[in-house]
Amino acid sequence: MPSAVPAALLDALDILRCPTCGAQLTVRDRSLHCSQRHTFDIARAGYASMLGGGGARSGDDDEMARARERFLGSGAYAPLLAAIAELAEAAVPSLAVTEPPRTSRSPGPSVPAVQSPSAGPDPSGAAPTVLDMGCGPGYYLAGLLDRFEGARGLGVDTSARSLRFAARAHDRAAACSGDVFAPFPLADDSIDLLVDVFAPRHPAEFARVLRPSGALVVARPGADHLAELREAIPGMVSMDPRKEERLHGALEPFFDTTATRELTYELPLDEARARDLVAMTPSARHVPQETLARSLAEQDSSMSEVTVSVLISTHRRR
Repeated sequence: MPSAVPAALLDALDILRCPTCGAQLTVRDRSLHCSQRHTFDIARAGYASMLGGGGARSGDDDEMARARERFLGSGAYAPLLAAIAELAEAAVPSLAVTEPPRTSRSPGPSVPAVQSPSAGPDPSGAAPTVLDMGCGPGYYLAGLLDRFEGARGLGVDTSARSLRFAARAHDRAAACSGDVFAPFPLADDSIDLLVDVFAPRHPAEFARVLRPSGALVVARPGADHLAELREAIPGMVSMDPRKEERLHGALEPFFDTTATRELTYELPLDEARARDLVAMTPSARHVPQETLARSLAEQDSSMSEVTVSVLISTHRRR
């Protein structure tokens, strides 16, 4: 196999599937190929281009992707990452096993790790797999892999700009393009932990790709999330008062909720961080640059902090 193909992407071939016909994939000439001759290029940045011919409905443009990378890289959402990891470990204890399970490519005898009955090892012997759907630059995926040393990861996003960052976010993280509203290019029962952080959701596909012992972690804005910023800047997207009702209505046919946590803290905010925070959200498409600059100038130093309020829940497949 070509040495230029990222090792993490090669390691994910056992779970990746052709998005056109569902067949298994192999690597040849820096592309993914299936038995039906469907071909998907591996970008020079290291991610696999697996969107269907119709493309995706949305995705970060270059400015949004760079703003998100800067903002998350500043550590502003580190408490959120820590909370997600804690809930993930409680929901899928096998993730915390530091010695990774033996894969079929590894020599020597297999020594099974001691794990809870609800989170048994993958029968194939593969390492526990973390999927970040709507991964952006791969910040949360990389953080989870740092914590769970025996796991491997896959980040999926519609944005080629974001995937440039995600493909190099961690040496155990593969990256590919994919549309959350379409069938995922993944095998059934292949994922141990699926995280969805401020991203759209496809509950039926989440349930299909999760192993019976796996868990879904969903993080979404709370009612007061960025309240000061939304009040100060005209045009920012408002919170849907029925967001929680809609979420649970969509998940209920496929998942049981096992835990919920509310995370709230005050985030120090300067003009640069405020600009990136607006630029990385859907509000970027509704707030003209002139309006943003004027609003931030009018605030001057009066808004030195902004409220971060996030609801995080874990879910088990029904």
